[in-house]
Amino acid sequence: MTIIDPVIDADLDAYVDGELDVARRIVVETYLSSHPVTAAKVMADLSIRGELRLALAAAPSTGRAETREAARRLERGLSYDRILSSLQRIAAVAVLVGAGWVAHTSFGAFTATEVSASVPPPLFVEDAVRAYRATKTRDQIASQRAVTAYNADDIRAATAILMPALPQGWSVSDVEVYPSDFGPSVELTINAQGQRLSLFAARPGSFAVEKVNHIALDGVQAAYWQIGEVAYSLIADGKAANLDGQAEQLSRTLY
Repeated sequence: MTIIDPVIDADLDAYVDGELDVARRIVVETYLSSHPVTAAKVMADLSIRGELRLALAAAPSTGRAETREAARRLERGLSYDRILSSLQRIAAVAVLVGAGWVAHTSFGAFTATEVSASVPPPLFVEDAVRAYRATKTRDQIASQRAVTAYNADDIRAATAILMPALPQGWSVSDVEVYPSDFGPSVELTINAQGQRLSLFAARPGSFAVEKVNHIALDGVQAAYWQIGEVAYSLIADGKAANLDGQAEQLSRTLY
């Protein structure tokens, strides 16, 4: 079975310029016979090029040199415009492919403190929000008693997760351990001088050092960062005013 290469813009340009061999010219003409819109554009280019060549051939030798040169530039410009158009399309594809590669290799490595809603958050932030909601739901069930005993050293020994030191005046009202893709995660429910916060820590499966970033997700606010193999999220409701500053304060205790 014979495989025929698809007709591309470069073939159409070469067809107009008369640079195709007989076999390829037949392929292009067959393609044009079933694509009337493209055929009309090609015929228009052929007509313009033919008129220019006729004008150049019929022009007397005593004609103005500037006029003949302008016609030649216009003729060359037709080819340049088609080449430039093709290059622009190739460049656009390259940019899109490059952007996709960067997003794939740097997913979650944001440096801004505000994240656009169109950019998905790292997976550990979504886990943190789910843990936050699960704990709030459990708080509404009277028979589910909160675990208030909190010891950062015990958590580190059991999970290999180093928890930040809490500022003075903050207290832990609940401690939960949840499963995650790369081992156990830890969620603390914190009373920060009257404000309810959720501090979530997990292993995201990669090593990085990321500054505090911020995102609004499903009606809650999340400030998140990563130090080494552990990522952290500080979660609060939509009215949180100084969440980034509180997250910065916690992150500094880990260095």
